[in-house]
Amino acid sequence: RMQSSRSKPCSCPSLKLREVASMYFTLVAAFLVILVVALQGSAPRQSDFPYKVPLDPQGLLELSWNVSYPEQAVHFQLLIRELHFGLLFGMSDRGEFENADLAVLWSDGHNSYFGDAWSDAKGQLHMDSQQDYQLLGARRAPEGLYLLFRRAFSTCDPKDYLIEDGTVHLIYGILEKPVHSLQAINVSALHGGLQRVQLLKPNISIPQLPRDMKSMEITAPDVVIPSQETTYWCYMAELPEGFSKHHIIMYEPVVTAGNEALVHHMEVFQCAADFDSFPRYNGPCDSKMKPERLNYCRHVLAAWAMGAQAFYYPEEAGLAFGGPGSSRYLRLEIHYHNPLVFKGRRDSSGIRLYYTATLRPYDAGIMELGLVYTPVMAIPPGEDSFILTGYCTDKCTQLALPSAGIRIFASQLHTHLAGRKVVTVLSRHGRERQVVNADSHYSPHFQEIRMLKEVVAVFPGDELITTCTYNTEDRSRATVGGFGILEEMCVNYVHYYPQTQLELCKSAVDPGYLHRYFNLVNRFNDEEVCMCPQVSVPQQFYSIPWNTFNRDVLRSLYGFAPISVHCNKSSAVRFPGQWEKQPLPSITERLREPSPRCPPSPGAQPAAPIPLHLGQLRRV
Repeated sequence: RMQSSRSKPCSCPSLKLREVASMYFTLVAAFLVILVVALQGSAPRQSDFPYKVPLDPQGLLELSWNVSYPEQAVHFQLLIRELHFGLLFGMSDRGEFENADLAVLWSDGHNSYFGDAWSDAKGQLHMDSQQDYQLLGARRAPEGLYLLFRRAFSTCDPKDYLIEDGTVHLIYGILEKPVHSLQAINVSALHGGLQRVQLLKPNISIPQLPRDMKSMEITAPDVVIPSQETTYWCYMAELPEGFSKHHIIMYEPVVTAGNEALVHHMEVFQCAADFDSFPRYNGPCDSKMKPERLNYCRHVLAAWAMGAQAFYYPEEAGLAFGGPGSSRYLRLEIHYHNPLVFKGRRDSSGIRLYYTATLRPYDAGIMELGLVYTPVMAIPPGEDSFILTGYCTDKCTQLALPSAGIRIFASQLHTHLAGRKVVTVLSRHGRERQVVNADSHYSPHFQEIRMLKEVVAVFPGDELITTCTYNTEDRSRATVGGFGILEEMCVNYVHYYPQTQLELCKSAVDPGYLHRYFNLVNRFNDEEVCMCPQVSVPQQFYSIPWNTFNRDVLRSLYGFAPISVHCNKSSAVRFPGQWEKQPLPSITERLREPSPRCPPSPGAQPAAPIPLHLGQLRRV
């Protein structure tokens, strides 16, 4: 038939644009139907979706995904082990169900539908006029229902979430009763929750691993997970006697089967070499029984968070451990998140280190950027977004870095509970050149070492500027910098090579200028702020009446006052030089905000859900 139709001369009139669009959408719909049918009998290969995370604490919802940078899109595979009457899945700024961007599967008990929706500030659902969650297929399998769909990073739809580097707050809600329309879904009555992931994983090729590579597991010894929502568990391990210098070249998580939804994140720390021995310990990190000396185990060897995969060092570098000047003692810390308060769950999770005795050309190092842990940097209460910035100055990098520079290949951002955004930018000769790492939806509950998409070269004379944004709307007094969980930090631990003596490159406002600020507050306010020498800086901040004037003056003080620079060696001793009352780095040229790439629009699509033939759904 195709041959005969080709042999006839075409006498068709030219097609109108509307007809072309109609034919296009008919073909797309036909393709989707064919794909759905094709998927009925074959499960997608695991390698098609390399990243995986449980969404709910029971593991009934499992998300897998892949990232296509050429297409600028994410492909999702959602496994629903127990399907009731549908579910909501989507993204929002901080995991709220209000102002969320959602893909919705729902059923009236007879027919099922899939659609792209959004929720307003009251949580009311609306069908999106631009359907950007594209359904690719659905199929039933013995383990549950697989739902496949695609979403572009940027859709240029004001109702849609912009998928970008850093943390993404995924939300889910299970429909336990039939609903007759999308608008009938009551978000507040849903059984739901949130999961944080890094969706846009870097597309890094796996380095060649040496033949003499060995592995060692640092794991919890059959721990009974406490029946409470949050537990930090500490376990001490030690390297064999006489363990010589090796390079860690990769590590990966070891998670006990069945506990995938409970093990939130894990870290392995090496202890300080100043002590010959450390006591054994296996228990909660906040227990009064924990030996004080364990607080000296703070050098990060490995860090993993839910959803992360194996971490690889670049081929030319490894993280040194073992040998002279290196402690044999390690501390494993596991964060268990147990919101359903399961009892009697046993766990032997941890981290598997891969290492080699054949040392690579360079030792990798870890450098702290950002703000010094000091109360002179403070955030007033009731702030929606208060910004603090820490500087690694040109003077410090000029003195401490080798002439060939260093290469940053990974980064771990860190704040305490008020942190909302963190970014580190490389500046050269007063011009911002490159973002080292940025997280616009940062969460203190999701901290992992992230491999960078591209290695960042830092040369003597460069500046590394780390800016943190905080929210203190739920606080009634000032939040000062410090080590306590209700105090704040602004840190970027950058992983780089070759290792140098520079371990910490940070700043804080000059204390003398802060003292002038307290004097000014006293002069312009009726309530007196106690300036007695014996009153600490935190106490002075706590006594300030936080009117608009006092807030604005503090904000401007941090924006112009000289800084105290900490340009420190690993021994916590500063490099020689004058580091007090240093001028703030002058930035003459800022990086441009990248403009989102909008996918070509095929024209206005009707805001209608796609019917799905899943059979009659019922209460499980």
